[in-house]
Amino acid sequence: MRQTPLPVALTCAGAPAGRRHCLRQACGLAGLVALPADASFGAPRDATGRTLISADVHVDKYPTVEAVRFIGRELAAATGGRLDIRVYQAGQLGRESDTLELVRYGGLDITRVNFAVLNNAFPLTRVAAAPFVFDSTGHMRRALDGAAGDAIRAGFATRGLMALAFYDSGARSFYNVRRPVVVPADLAGLKIRVPPSDLFIDMIAVLGGSPTPLAYGEVYSALGTHLIDGGENNVRSFHTSRQFEVARYWSSTRHSYSPEALLMSRSAFDALPPRDREALLDAARRSVPYMRTLWDAAEAESRAKVATDGVRFNEVDLGAFRAAARPLLARMLADPAARQVHTLIRGVA
Repeated sequence: MRQTPLPVALTCAGAPAGRRHCLRQACGLAGLVALPADASFGAPRDATGRTLISADVHVDKYPTVEAVRFIGRELAAATGGRLDIRVYQAGQLGRESDTLELVRYGGLDITRVNFAVLNNAFPLTRVAAAPFVFDSTGHMRRALDGAAGDAIRAGFATRGLMALAFYDSGARSFYNVRRPVVVPADLAGLKIRVPPSDLFIDMIAVLGGSPTPLAYGEVYSALGTHLIDGGENNVRSFHTSRQFEVARYWSSTRHSYSPEALLMSRSAFDALPPRDREALLDAARRSVPYMRTLWDAAEAESRAKVATDGVRFNEVDLGAFRAAARPLLARMLADPAARQVHTLIRGVA
């Protein structure tokens, strides 16, 4: 598969002070929010200790945010406080595409991003984000915990990154401000927000909608100003972003289970002593079941709350949606590497 180059980032000095300056400069150029004054960005606390910096666009107490905090607590316990993690949530360090670039070039230690953001640069992630590849949350978890996850993970190593963990992002469905969607034809004329991914743009188009790429943090205002008519995401994000206040129709297509990746700068990982690397990898592995427990509870809570608020849920003709998506999947699976990952995924259905 052809890999799309990542944007050229600022050159970051290896020293902690240089990394901090680089990250502040990068965020300033991108027009991001002012960074907290206490942000140390990987600076040592003493001769042997270090605080790793992690970014997430999701809000405080979101399952992915809490999972990374779990890793930080476990690291601190395992290293006697020499190593921990500080999490900047709610997009404080920028959009997912911004933090991905910063981690790729060593300006940031860790970031949590959805596979959709990775699709263009890391083609094998497209298979796990593609429509109707997974049958259920359980199926997705089995695949990522096994050989399919290993194959996807290997792709990050070629681009200066390593995957510490794969997290849930739930079943993605459509929501909009205008009407229930039951069959693909009901998407006609609706401007649907998608993440910046060629796969998601093609997916919405083949299903009948009008895809509109937009950063996650801009969706609420875009719905309110009618720049877009709707979006597609999991119900937890729909709730915590407060998009449910504007978009009152939720149609349960469950068309994608696009997972989350917790990615670390390979250079930052390699700079750790071997015993700390092992402690980090162990804590990351154990954060996955912790995150899944939080996710299952949070997803149920969000669905109940938005339903109580008056959001109208409807089931859809899944057969019609699967048929509409089939040509897109066939084109993607013409690539042997993608077909191999797809076979591994379907083998644990």
